[in-house]
Amino acid sequence: MSSDTVATGVVGLGGMGTNHAQWLREAGAEVVAGADVVPEARERFAETFDRPACEDHEQLYDEFDLDAVVVTTPNRFHAPAATAALERDIHVLCEKPLAHTLDAAERIATAAEGSDAFCMVGFHNRFTPGAQLFKTGQSAGVFGDISHVEANFVRRRGIPTPGSWFTDKSLSGGGALIDVGVHVLDYVLYLLDFPDPVDVSAAVRSQFGHRADYADPEGWADNWNDASGTFDVDDSVSAFVEFANGSTLSLEVAWATNRRPDHSVRVRGTEAGAELEVGGDEFRILGTETEPFDRYTEIDSEGAMDPTGHPAQDTAFVEAVAADEPPETNTVQQGLAVQRLIHAIYEAADS
Repeated sequence: MSSDTVATGVVGLGGMGTNHAQWLREAGAEVVAGADVVPEARERFAETFDRPACEDHEQLYDEFDLDAVVVTTPNRFHAPAATAALERDIHVLCEKPLAHTLDAAERIATAAEGSDAFCMVGFHNRFTPGAQLFKTGQSAGVFGDISHVEANFVRRRGIPTPGSWFTDKSLSGGGALIDVGVHVLDYVLYLLDFPDPVDVSAAVRSQFGHRADYADPEGWADNWNDASGTFDVDDSVSAFVEFANGSTLSLEVAWATNRRPDHSVRVRGTEAGAELEVGGDEFRILGTETEPFDRYTEIDSEGAMDPTGHPAQDTAFVEAVAADEPPETNTVQQGLAVQRLIHAIYEAADS
């Protein structure tokens, strides 16, 4: 099968679904149809892509001969759409996180194990220059053994609209941690080759989402109204994780907090360290040398990839479907590992 014959559907036709449809086309796939429970979303998709839109994923799978599907629904509906596709041997790209709960994520993984199709998870920040430069240095032994990572995904003010599915735990599974923290957790686990976590401590907070005087300078909430609906999720999280190989992770995640925005990752190794940003192009190696005298060294690199980020991820997905071979990265087991750590952080905070 060639890329231009990969028949693909999209489940969830909001902003991310529309973007994925465009990226799939750029990757050479044929976007056959979409599905969404919201009539307005179906109308926009049909008008934009000149393709039919179904009322739900079951209708999409029953009426169209699909090779693959991209799932971009609210988190709670990832598992029903993904498992139904895998049961029909349709390849799946599921947006992050894998699901809204660990149980739901495990159902997707089980469905993938019993399917002739694969499930790939949407962690697009791996497909960026900074991450690839780090992995190249890691393969060359530049850093030695990784001892600790400091990781941040912090917005100064950036809570989604109260009453949207993002702020309703029954639909999202959580707040800042599962929404944006999932990016940095996957990024770090990818950099560290997915070590097993053995101990987790955490604090989960909800300090800003209920405030009538919350300032929203960047308009994340589309004109703040604290009375507009449910807000029963976290808006910031601090966690510390110890892994079986002895390395550790300190994590700061926030939709809102009184500090500057920060997407930085700082890696400390026995031979050198690294500084980079989640999804960034730049990469810095921090080391020392003793010749001709004791000194610090810093090596800055910056790369460019085309495509990068989401388009690169979708291209990898289409190529894997065309080859009928599971991708080497963004596997369902890696997505499950991220989900388990999210679950462990929430559990540690509760206990």
